[in-house]
Amino acid sequence: MKKYVLPIIGIIIVFLIIFFVARYSYTYSEGNRAGRLIKFSKQGFMFKTYEGEMNLGGVTNAANNSMMMNYMWDFSVTNQSVADSLLKLEGKEISVHYKEKMAKLPWRGDTKYIVDRIVEVRSDKGY
Repeated sequence: MKKYVLPIIGIIIVFLIIFFVARYSYTYSEGNRAGRLIKFSKQGFMFKTYEGEMNLGGVTNAANNSMMMNYMWDFSVTNQSVADSLLKLEGKEISVHYKEKMAKLPWRGDTKYIVDRIVEVRSDKGY
């Protein structure tokens, strides 16, 4: 009986490690989002992470033009050079590339959405 216990415990540990690595590193989806960068800051108690918020636009009520619904999107940044660039772009129309992870980690950010690069910075002319 003793010769079976250690291999079974070893196999369980290996499967648990594979599960956690897959869950926290697997990219569920990736793509681009465009909008106005509303907020970007470094925050946190134990783990300081870069967190941002973008206004992706809204829908106006056509009948009386009095209702505006904005969709706000929260994201995190792990790359220091991307964070430095975003700190300078608050209030600007931008497009970013992101990866959505299966689950979040405290040292990676407060969200599952990780922005890894800035795709485009649009001028405010024409909007």
